[in-house]
Amino acid sequence: MKQNWFIEPFVDKGLGNSAYLIGSHDTKKGILIDPLRDVDQYIHAASERGIQLTHVLDTHLHADFVSGNREIAHQTGAVIGASAEAELGFDHKPLTEESVIDMGAFQIRVMQTPGHSPEHISFLLVEPDSKTPSALFSGGALIVGGAARTDLLTPQLTHPLASQLYHTIHEKLLKLPDYVDVFPTHGAGSFCIAPASKERTTTIERERTSNPLALARSEEEFIQRALEGLPSYPTYYKYLRGINQRGPRLLGGVPVLKPLSPGEVKALMDESVVVLDVRHGDAFAAGHIPSSYGIRVDAPLTTWAGWLIPFGSRIVLVAESTEQTVAATRQLIRIGFDDLMGRLEGGIDAWAREYPVETIPNMDVKELRERLDEVMLIDVRQRSEWDAGHIPGAFHFEGGRVAWEELPFPHDRPLAIQCSSGNRSMSVSSVLRRRGYRNVFQVEGGIKQWERNGFEIAKEHSESS
Repeated sequence: MKQNWFIEPFVDKGLGNSAYLIGSHDTKKGILIDPLRDVDQYIHAASERGIQLTHVLDTHLHADFVSGNREIAHQTGAVIGASAEAELGFDHKPLTEESVIDMGAFQIRVMQTPGHSPEHISFLLVEPDSKTPSALFSGGALIVGGAARTDLLTPQLTHPLASQLYHTIHEKLLKLPDYVDVFPTHGAGSFCIAPASKERTTTIERERTSNPLALARSEEEFIQRALEGLPSYPTYYKYLRGINQRGPRLLGGVPVLKPLSPGEVKALMDESVVVLDVRHGDAFAAGHIPSSYGIRVDAPLTTWAGWLIPFGSRIVLVAESTEQTVAATRQLIRIGFDDLMGRLEGGIDAWAREYPVETIPNMDVKELRERLDEVMLIDVRQRSEWDAGHIPGAFHFEGGRVAWEELPFPHDRPLAIQCSSGNRSMSVSSVLRRRGYRNVFQVEGGIKQWERNGFEIAKEHSESS
């Protein structure tokens, strides 16, 4: 029998997340699950297919992005659906396991699936016979090769949520038929998960037979596996759950940034507005506004601006093109950086005609090798990357910590900042300059360039903090 509904995924690789449009070929009605805040992409896709969005659903209170549910409802009239336990502070339909959304061509049933978060629900797509499940939209309750982490709320809740996740997976999700397709929200690139597969969809059968969490023989073993190898995560996460619960501010579309003269930018900086330069690291190194953050637009900003820039900051953008400005604006509003004051008109060239610029010198790996005794080499990669191999004599300090923590680096010694290839190290270098370190070098090409030159790699006995 011909399937009379479709599923269209929307993958954002920067956040590592997927949203889903489910629509009926016959009734021309559709549902959107876990949308980002810049919703024009979903509305356009629905329009292209002739679909009217009747519902917009969230699996949980997201910590990594601002939900687009209110934007969709505002622009389309769709009903917002979310877990009754989420206790949203705005107009919505509270969902429980008794809830059924009947679209004619299919039904959406609600499953309570706590673990990744206390209020987490999943959505089961059931055929018109009201009996046959076809697809599970699992949010973070079950992902390819794992599940989303349980440590994003408080340390006190980490183990209890992992216990809930065990019961969710073993007593609910794995009871579904093997043939059910699984469409997670979280996937590769998301800090809401421990490292897992790069694939974004799966089946119940595949997870039952290969997912380490499904294969755990006891709750104790499950919890141990769920909590091992968890990387650090961006600092902005602590704010977004509350914003999504209270209700994100309605934007009505992607903001168009006001053009600002160099003088206007300078005056705003005097009022503690921060400058975010989203150009490539080489361009930033060659000349930038003093005290600006240098985080290239494809870093991605959703990770690194959210990690390094204080949440709630008022921001002015410096970019090379309209395309860069729009891409940066989209990423920033996705993570709740709404106070975008404008953009520097004419870019860095306009600034340089009126005010001084600063530079950050590069150091190639051959020079670094010759000067290892003289410089302090700081490796700003993740702990797992460091453990896999690092430059002998390096000091490990994760880049995400540099903006917030007391720094153990001397001011009277050159600091050489190194990451994998040069992206993160430039962002960290810009933060160190903001924090008063003047003698900072960025290691060109990072450890990858070091390895390409055949230089030695260590796996132990080097300093880390």
